[in-house]
Amino acid sequence: MSCCLNHLPAITLKNGSVNRISKRVSCSMLNTRAMAKELYFNHDGSTTKKLLAGVDLVAELVGVTLGPKGRNVVLGNKYGPPKIVNDGETVLKEIQLDDPLEYVGVKLVREAGAKTNNLAGDGCTTSIVLARGLIAEGVKVTAMGANVVQVSRGIEKTAKALISELKLMSREVEDHELEDVAAVSAGNDYAIGNMISEALRQVGREGVVTIEKGNSTKTNLEVVEGMQFDRGYLSPYFVTDRQKRIAELHDCKLLLVDKKISNPKELVKILDNAVKEKYPVLIIAEGIEQDALAPVIRNKLRGVLKVAAIKAPSFGERKSHCLDDIAILTGGSDICKAEIVSFLYLPRSFLLVSPEPSIINTDVIVFKEMLWLKVSVSFMVEPTELDES
Repeated sequence: MSCCLNHLPAITLKNGSVNRISKRVSCSMLNTRAMAKELYFNHDGSTTKKLLAGVDLVAELVGVTLGPKGRNVVLGNKYGPPKIVNDGETVLKEIQLDDPLEYVGVKLVREAGAKTNNLAGDGCTTSIVLARGLIAEGVKVTAMGANVVQVSRGIEKTAKALISELKLMSREVEDHELEDVAAVSAGNDYAIGNMISEALRQVGREGVVTIEKGNSTKTNLEVVEGMQFDRGYLSPYFVTDRQKRIAELHDCKLLLVDKKISNPKELVKILDNAVKEKYPVLIIAEGIEQDALAPVIRNKLRGVLKVAAIKAPSFGERKSHCLDDIAILTGGSDICKAEIVSFLYLPRSFLLVSPEPSIINTDVIVFKEMLWLKVSVSFMVEPTELDES
């Protein structure tokens, strides 16, 4: 590039060629400059001040929405009417700054708020206000000569002690208080708060409440007996409704396996029995290797077998407990915790919901990201032994 620039003055006969060369060179220089990163050093403390300015700005904007007495924030919109919100998370998403350093500070506290929201489902605004206080005080003491590592360890130690104290001070929320909590989260709409508290009362504290967008003008509450967890089908070939992208099985039997299935021979006897008896099968396992999954998909595509497979929810010991919960819900046997050498003997490592599908109504809908298992009647069923020969 520099060589071309040095020789450009010597080219005088063809001005068009010179222009084309100079354009190409300047364009390349711009591309090189765009790839560069801007570096900032905090020798005089100016970088920290810029970061703090971004953090303070976020905390001021989001903090006004905190609590039941929180105020509203008006968000402008170039292409539509302004929005009035009192939700800290919504305000946080709209903040954008021109100064790159201040915007880094915005991103720092935005990450803290998002992590709290993902873990607890709420508390985004509170975590941002707390983060601002911790950052401001941390910068102050380090500027006075405190060791940064010791300050960080002190914050972590204090946080653990405070959590322990809060657990001692906390109490279980009463049913009549749920309505107030839900109403505050719904913008002080007590009709919505009452419906959410009623849903929690019916499904219990450990139940799952899902809020979906409806097509009618009324808000309805529907209680479905069953269980739900975030695991979708392992292959799109299991889909039964391409428009909705779901795999739906009715009056099916479940195969629960607390290990990874790697050998296709392990599934042969069970799937053969499913073909003979003409019942759908849902496989829930720690994992299914591609070699074992391929013949299952092939039989599904040929129409020989109605089947779907998903990965078991959670990990480690919690995964085993989740499989036990599914077994209890569907009235089956316990799941074997030990490694399974072979499926031929069908030890207490699997679950067949019922040898007579007419007795128990089991509906399974597997979405791309989630499974919904609905069981209308549950009772104890002994595992069915298949002939080994």
